[in-house]
Amino acid sequence: MPDRRGFLVAAGVAAAGMLGPRLRAAGAPAWPRYRDTIAIDGESGLFLFAPDADPRDAPRELAAARASGLGAVLLSVGPNGRYWNNDAQFERMTAQLAHVRAVVAKHAHAFRLVGETADLRRAHEAHQLGLIPRFQGSEPIGEDLDRVALFRRLGIRVVQITHNRRNLAGDGCTEPGNAGLSRLGHALIERLNTDKVVVDLAHGSQRTIAEGIAASKAPVLISHTGCRALADLPRNTTDAELRAMAERGGVAGIIFWPYLRTDTQPMAIDVVRHIEHAIDVCGEDHVGIGTDGGIAPIERTPQFEQDNRENIAAMVGDGIFDHGRPADLYMFIPDLNVADRFDVLAAMLSARGHSDARIEKILGANFARVLGDVWG
Repeated sequence: MPDRRGFLVAAGVAAAGMLGPRLRAAGAPAWPRYRDTIAIDGESGLFLFAPDADPRDAPRELAAARASGLGAVLLSVGPNGRYWNNDAQFERMTAQLAHVRAVVAKHAHAFRLVGETADLRRAHEAHQLGLIPRFQGSEPIGEDLDRVALFRRLGIRVVQITHNRRNLAGDGCTEPGNAGLSRLGHALIERLNTDKVVVDLAHGSQRTIAEGIAASKAPVLISHTGCRALADLPRNTTDAELRAMAERGGVAGIIFWPYLRTDTQPMAIDVVRHIEHAIDVCGEDHVGIGTDGGIAPIERTPQFEQDNRENIAAMVGDGIFDHGRPADLYMFIPDLNVADRFDVLAAMLSARGHSDARIEKILGANFARVLGDVWG
């Protein structure tokens, strides 16, 4: 199962990241309707759920969850691109899901596992953070499609078909062959539809995304991505796929990673640009936010800066980022480095003339609709 560093990398920060001093949310929200909105992050979490989490961090993590104002997050429990094609990955994931349940039980005042859409409202009313467990990659299922129903019973509600690499189901976005879905991938999507588990096509190659949209009988998510028309990178989604996804009722969440630009560090205005482009392409009913970062803000200490540079260099070596990008790229948005970043972003969108109803959809209502459509 992922260790603490695995969780940190998956969340887009290096191991030296600490909860920063700026939680915010102490006074009135930046956007007046924020506290009445069920905001959903399409990929996020807390280091508290890592198997080797430091118990001393719990108070700060819990404070960040409260300050965020989020109603729910899609919580990745793995495998995040690892080649696990044996029973060991199955054991890791069942153990990790048990750990998540144990953390929720210990902090029942703060968290609620989301198994049905009504749990989103229950969590919001109780001022809890809803947790929607998901796999980033279908490796734990392998060739045994009966595991879809098993993992659903254990709490998994969303399955991402691939991560960056190729697996048994299809090609991820860093594979040069762009081979799309395999026969097993088609069968997996059919089984996910049958068992009412949401299909997530984030990290897929262009063909995998296109073929996954066409194969699914239910709306799909592209939970954390950018618009390839604005930043031509394999991790982003083309306008053609965004339109196809929207035509079938799906939602794409805009990511907070450096995929939003091809040159310098993305900032909040780049997030807005991608949101607005996605709205123009596929409509306000099909756009959300999937930060792919931890809820807690990051303290940029000297140790963090060193670890972050090493992390970026490793990602360049893996082909995730191109050579020539700044060595100090951050996998978070520096001017949204606060726990309640959704509130700040909502205020920015409002100032640019977006209606309150549209902002509510982007912050979480669109994700909630797809979850409800699939789960029933």
